[in-house]
Amino acid sequence: MTVPADSRVITPGGSALVTGASSGIGRELSLALGRRGMKLALVARRLPELELLATELIEAGAPRPLLLDCDVADRARVEDCAAMLERELGAVDLLVNNAGYGHHRSFLDWDLDDMERMIRVNYLGSLYWTRLLLPAMVARGRGRLVFVSSVAGRLAVPGESAYAASKFALSGLAEALSLELEGSGVSVLTVYPGTVRTAFFDDEALAAMPAVARRSMVETSELVEQVLAAIESGRRELTWPRFIAAGYVLRALLPALFRRSVLRSTS
Repeated sequence: MTVPADSRVITPGGSALVTGASSGIGRELSLALGRRGMKLALVARRLPELELLATELIEAGAPRPLLLDCDVADRARVEDCAAMLERELGAVDLLVNNAGYGHHRSFLDWDLDDMERMIRVNYLGSLYWTRLLLPAMVARGRGRLVFVSSVAGRLAVPGESAYAASKFALSGLAEALSLELEGSGVSVLTVYPGTVRTAFFDDEALAAMPAVARRSMVETSELVEQVLAAIESGRRELTWPRFIAAGYVLRALLPALFRRSVLRSTS
């Protein structure tokens, strides 16, 4: 039986799990969901930061969140935390796969151990959590998966080879799942942020960033507002800032021109 997807998962008393919740996009999104009355499970490696976030949520009148000290790259730990989640919170309505990190450096200068870990955190962490939580969503016929990818998961540029590879993998997983889950009542949103003003863009990244990218940086709160609107409207994809999506069209229709533009802007 085909079940229409219900985008109304952000409701008081609904439940959500957010990975990478201790900082940046994950932290701001967790605050926004908590203020809307959702029961939260917050995942990160840095428990002190999660505890500070929990205090802020409670002071804002949100339900006390479940804190899960978890390295998403560790499959066994994710499995343990998923079991704890089921005992404490039950099935979740919304899974936000947000955990990730990146660097900006040439492939030949990039430490292989770090590249391997980046794949595990940025891609496999989302794979683990999704595989563990999705069956209950499908069984109930409702739920929402959010994958926070990156514009680098659609448009590769020099100096981001390992990061782009991890995000391309994540984008591919999300797109395939979106098609597989059609009619199941579970829907998928893939988010492609551009340059967002978080600690993710450290001095190393800012120094290597083209001037146009620095000028187009957006605040985390602005992105989170767009993500919430996309979840509630049932959208399948969100690129923000929106103008960046023109690059997808340029790359598809005029690949040689796109290549020259990238090389010129990053030289």
